Amino acid sequence: MKKIVSFLIVFQSFTAFAQLQWAPLTAIGDNINNQRFDDVFFLNENLGWAANGYYASIYKTTDGGQTWVTQLAEFTPEFPINSYFRNVEFLNENIGFVGTLSGVFLKTTDGGTSWNPVTITPNPPAICGLDAVGTSTIYGCGAYFSPAYLIKSSDSGETWQYIDMSAYANALVEVLFTDENHGLASGSTDAGGVVLQTDDGGLTWTTLYITPNAGEYVWKLQRLASNPAVIFGSVETVAPHTGLLIKSTDNGLSWSSKPVPDPDIQAVGFVTENHGWMGGHSSPILETFDGGDTWIENSVGSNLNRIVILSDHLAYASGKTIYKYSDQGLGTSTFVESPREKLQATVSPNPIQDNLTIQIEFPAADHLRLELYDANGRRIKLLVKEDIDRQSTQKYSFDFPYPKGVYYVNLHTNTGRQSLKVVK
Repeated sequence: MKKIVSFLIVFQSFTAFAQLQWAPLTAIGDNINNQRFDDVFFLNENLGWAANGYYASIYKTTDGGQTWVTQLAEFTPEFPINSYFRNVEFLNENIGFVGTLSGVFLKTTDGGTSWNPVTITPNPPAICGLDAVGTSTIYGCGAYFSPAYLIKSSDSGETWQYIDMSAYANALVEVLFTDENHGLASGSTDAGGVVLQTDDGGLTWTTLYITPNAGEYVWKLQRLASNPAVIFGSVETVAPHTGLLIKSTDNGLSWSSKPVPDPDIQAVGFVTENHGWMGGHSSPILETFDGGDTWIENSVGSNLNRIVILSDHLAYASGKTIYKYSDQGLGTSTFVESPREKLQATVSPNPIQDNLTIQIEFPAADHLRLELYDANGRRIKLLVKEDIDRQSTQKYSFDFPYPKGVYYVNLHTNTGRQSLKVVK
């Protein structure tokens, strides 16, 4: 693992960045119970939207995040209770979309003042990634809990095409297009995380890259604005593996990877080939000035899912709150960074003998992938895949015909991943 160098050393070495810093935009609210803002999207430096996942809320700013207006909140007629908002994306200042993990897809034509459900056949159970490209094309993908599919509209969301992606992946979480025909998608396969490429608008796909370990996801993708042939990606994994920064400098033909000190890494954003940031469920905002060889832990940022780069001196990130990278000093000392609340889950008894019993407390509707790993992080099997339709306590029991030793049960849900140590 690469060590994290001290902030002081890097600060002294890179004085050109002294005026630029990340700060929390506390005007958007305190986000009680540590539930994350899953996404943030800006059309320009002032006009943007943010999506809170667990609380199913959309916020809009017209002044670069200094003030926010609540546009959509839970328990409104537009969607059922227990929705979880994953992403928000706009084609222009009026037409935008919200993808959820709850079988609901929303569209606005008035900048977010009102929202209406979108009908797609078959209906996607979740939209995990959205990307607007050109003047009228929008792509979406899902689901992190499987199956894999793509949705596409070429007429600003009036009509939609559903594309089965099961031949290429088990799950998709990200789409990134350079124009209406050329784009990338990423997610997971039986072998590991995957990056896919299409040159015909999503009809056919080529596999560009697969990560080393089963159970991993290529969670986010970014093309470098100054050189679109450079692609960055984040790889989410399970302990004892570390997360990865993956990079291609030849438009995806070849890839390199570097470890990141957080297995739950998700967000990625670079302003140059060497200077960028990553983040995830367990880390603050991590910064590198040497292309990922070493990482600095920033003093702000937690539970990150998305980093949006607008220029070399302006960026936004979504996590515990919305964060802004600028020279404006918008943060306040009253904002408290705290770790995300994990699901209450127990194994009993532990150590076990021939049976494994797990009890999980779900505070709301959710999706569950329960997987078994050995002590070296090798996936043994998928134990259960289930949709949780309400707040509930669920108990699962399995035969455990494996040798004595240490194992890990990994829970993957809407709010993240966590592992339970099991001893036989």
